[in-house]
Amino acid sequence: MSPDASPSLPSNPSSGQRELVLRVVPMPADSNANGDIFGGWIMAQVDIAGSILPLRISRGRVATVAVNEFIFKQPVSIGDLLSFYATVTRIGRSSITVHVEVVAERDPTHPQVVKVTEANLTYVAIDRDGKPRPFNPPA
Repeated sequence: MSPDASPSLPSNPSSGQRELVLRVVPMPADSNANGDIFGGWIMAQVDIAGSILPLRISRGRVATVAVNEFIFKQPVSIGDLLSFYATVTRIGRSSITVHVEVVAERDPTHPQVVKVTEANLTYVAIDRDGKPRPFNPPA
C-alpha cells in the first residue's frame, strides 16, 4: 500500500450487517489456573471489538456505557483463533448498541469452529471533554 493510500472502510458500517472486526489468539499469560482463558480477558477483547463500528460511525471518540448482556457459551483455550464479529443493532442520538459474536477455530489438524461468546454493548460518542455528543454518521 502506498503512503498516500488509506485502507478501505465498509461503505456503511451502520447497515446492520455482521462484520469481522478483530482476530486474536489467546496466549498462556491469558489463562487461569484451570488452563482456560480468563473471562475478563475475553470481556476486554469483546469491548475492543465492539467499539470498532461505533468509532467509524461517530468519527471520533466513544466510551462504553453498558454491557447489556454477556454470555459465555464455551470455554476458550490457549491457541484458539478467535474471530470477533460485530453488528450494529441500534443507533440513537449519541449512543449505539452493538452485538458481538466470538467464534473459536480449534485444533488445526481436525478443524472445529464453535461460537464461544456473545454480548450486547452500548457506546456513547464523546467530545474532547468526555461529554456525550451527537453521532456524525458517514454521508
